[in-house]
Amino acid sequence: MLDARATHPNPTIYLKDYTPPAYLVDSVALTFRLAPKATRVVSRIQFRPNPDHENRDFFLEGEELKLIWAKIDGVDITPHVTDKGLSCEVPDAPFLFEAEVEIAPEDNTALEGLYMSSGMYCTQCEAQGFRKITYYPDRPDVMSVFSVRIEGDLPVLLSNGNPTGSGTGFAEWHDPWPKPAYLFALVAGDLIAHPDRFTTMSGKDVALNIYVRPGDEDKCAFGMEALKASMRWDETAYGREYDLDIFNIVAVDDFNMGAMENKGLNIFNSSCVLASPETSTDANFERIEAIIAHEYFHNWTGNRITCRDWFQLCLKEGLTVYRDSQFTSDMRSGPVKRIGDVIDLRARQFREDGGPLAHPVRPESFQEINNFYTATVYEKGAELIGMLKTLVGDDAYAKALDLYFARHDGEAATIEDWLKVFEDTTGRDLSQFKRWYSDAGTPRVSVCEDFNDGTYTLTFKQQTPPTPGQDVKPPRVIPIAVGLLSPNGDEVHSTTVLEMTETEQSFTFEGLGARPIPSILRGFSAPVILERDSSAEERAFLLAHDTDPFNRWEAGAEIARQLRMDMARSGGAPDSAYLDALLDIARDDSLDPAYRALMLQPPAQEDIAQALHANGTTPDPQTIYDVAETVAQTIAEHFGNTAPRLYAEMDTPAPYSPDADAAGKRALQARMLGMITRLDGGKTAAAQYAGADNMTQQYGALCALLSQDFGGDENAAFYQQWKHDRLVIDKWFAAQIAFTAPEETAEAAARMTHHADFNAKNPNRFRAVFGALAGHHGGFHHASGAGYALLADHLIALDPVNPQTTARMMSAFSTWTRYDADRQTLARAALERIAATDGLSPDTSEMVGRILSI
Repeated sequence: MLDARATHPNPTIYLKDYTPPAYLVDSVALTFRLAPKATRVVSRIQFRPNPDHENRDFFLEGEELKLIWAKIDGVDITPHVTDKGLSCEVPDAPFLFEAEVEIAPEDNTALEGLYMSSGMYCTQCEAQGFRKITYYPDRPDVMSVFSVRIEGDLPVLLSNGNPTGSGTGFAEWHDPWPKPAYLFALVAGDLIAHPDRFTTMSGKDVALNIYVRPGDEDKCAFGMEALKASMRWDETAYGREYDLDIFNIVAVDDFNMGAMENKGLNIFNSSCVLASPETSTDANFERIEAIIAHEYFHNWTGNRITCRDWFQLCLKEGLTVYRDSQFTSDMRSGPVKRIGDVIDLRARQFREDGGPLAHPVRPESFQEINNFYTATVYEKGAELIGMLKTLVGDDAYAKALDLYFARHDGEAATIEDWLKVFEDTTGRDLSQFKRWYSDAGTPRVSVCEDFNDGTYTLTFKQQTPPTPGQDVKPPRVIPIAVGLLSPNGDEVHSTTVLEMTETEQSFTFEGLGARPIPSILRGFSAPVILERDSSAEERAFLLAHDTDPFNRWEAGAEIARQLRMDMARSGGAPDSAYLDALLDIARDDSLDPAYRALMLQPPAQEDIAQALHANGTTPDPQTIYDVAETVAQTIAEHFGNTAPRLYAEMDTPAPYSPDADAAGKRALQARMLGMITRLDGGKTAAAQYAGADNMTQQYGALCALLSQDFGGDENAAFYQQWKHDRLVIDKWFAAQIAFTAPEETAEAAARMTHHADFNAKNPNRFRAVFGALAGHHGGFHHASGAGYALLADHLIALDPVNPQTTARMMSAFSTWTRYDADRQTLARAALERIAATDGLSPDTSEMVGRILSI
């Protein structure tokens, strides 16, 4: 069957055109008779007319389905079938629709709907995959209870809800909680369960399972503990209790996303749940903990209360990202988590906001909804939740959430519903705050100051640059957290949240004995770009004395950024004051090692390019790379004996533990190892590699060696040791590209695509190679254009197989107009070649069109 999307591009869908569903669904019964090439799906759906819809036409979405038969109230019908769905005449009263369709899971390489991964049947229905399983009103505001029977010869047969029956060759499931079709899930395979149990706060006993392929049983324990910690935290922090008798997680190798929150049956990309000290790094452990929490928290913020339509995607995702950030802050270091979130926000979402892919947190239109699973919806959506909590306070936030859960349980909600509970509990008018949801772009907030006779005045101005389709933006509500420090470093005014509502607004602080040094936007209280002329001396003062951990880090990051920008523009070298400040931070035992490691982390080369561009300089990726290398070498030499001493002090005793304290020490140790490797020819890194009993230190040593073009023997040995483990080899693939010189990066990526273990159909392996290529700033944007051409070649080849992964990788080109004319010509040629490809999917077509539109 032809891919309908290739022959019939998707029309533009507009939020303003929303209408309620014509028919509601009271119950769904599905029977699956599994076969790789010819799975039969029988559906029994109880419909009733929606009284809130006047002109009712009966239409069910369905794609790539072979209809066998259909009935209404037991009578055979011959519906009108297209490659988009099915329509027919129906009674103006409740009725039973039945149908049988045939699908081919084994041929489904797009990994949407029901497909196969290494002999396992699994599903991915968000956003619009259920229509590839059977005919149905595939929209999130149609919610129903589901009963499922699975027939097949595999030992494990899973679906949503609670098990209601099983026997030889079949299993039956019932989910009593109404849900939209995008939350449907089915898994069938030769799997092994890692079981446990959890007792909820009301005393309910819940069976827990993590299902994995044979051979992965020893990688489930951490994920299970993370799940139980998430369940406990949600009860304590939000009063949310789990509501089924069983909770299952399944690890799947071939998965477009990180994980999916299907009710009671979470499906995870294997990389986001499998962990062991021998095969996973500290970063892997922390990511797994956060993703398991995220998907579990969706049980209430996404499942029990879902989104009315896909324009409201930020409601479930932004809120749940915010909740998982709170969880990680409580489980680990709050300041380190906040800084990490902001680094990620600036790297991904600010870049999105500043280019052709800019869109509001709640978009007004879309062609392909899969293209809006973006940093704006997720990360900026979470920032909006945080701002709202800052504005109303902790107690009011808790009351509003309680009302939200009580008022909208079992419903498909909107942003208006969300804001209304805050208005009702606080009495505030949030109509201006709502602009954060409707207006794209990152506000720029400039500030000037005045001190006169003990009164200090801060005057702020806000302005949001034009974005595609939105030229003029009215002022927004911006919470600006400010503290004031005396010239001797004492805090003379503790953190106060200033609520900015006008284009220009002044705030005064009285009774001060001397002109203070301001600490502005503490905790990154709003996702804005702060523009303020400050001296190098003031930044150094804040780096040494600021009591706010985020702004202390921010001062250091700005010093580091400005240094590299100056060197990229006019040469020079790091001054001794900067180098000494880094030494002081590294030696400060009063600081958490994880925080020190973060303070010593250099700004990303992409960050420097963005900063240069914003200041009117055309960035040169090669120069930025050379500056980064020069600064790193200078820092290593300046640290001298401090690096080996700290390296030894940060050693952690066996056995390995992924807890926050031990992980923080290893993070600081890794920073020291990077410096040492530049000076000792790789001896220390080679010794660490040889003696490592965990992946954090083994892979960290390998990366340190590769970064200095050492470690040929270790690199070959690493592959031989781990070639049986697909997740470790993903790391190895990425490392072969990430640590190359810019002129070698595209060649290295091309070479890895010819490796016997490369499989473009596996999203993890594809992202390991081409994510590393796109993430190598100097290599991807090399003057030869080889990076652009190589990525274009492979995206064109992947698009017919997996449009979702292809479209998401297109974002690597989103900054192409930032660079010089020659690079722009090469990038445009690659983009136009993609755009001209016959049969290009709507997913990729929309993305390349938006990127070329600037």
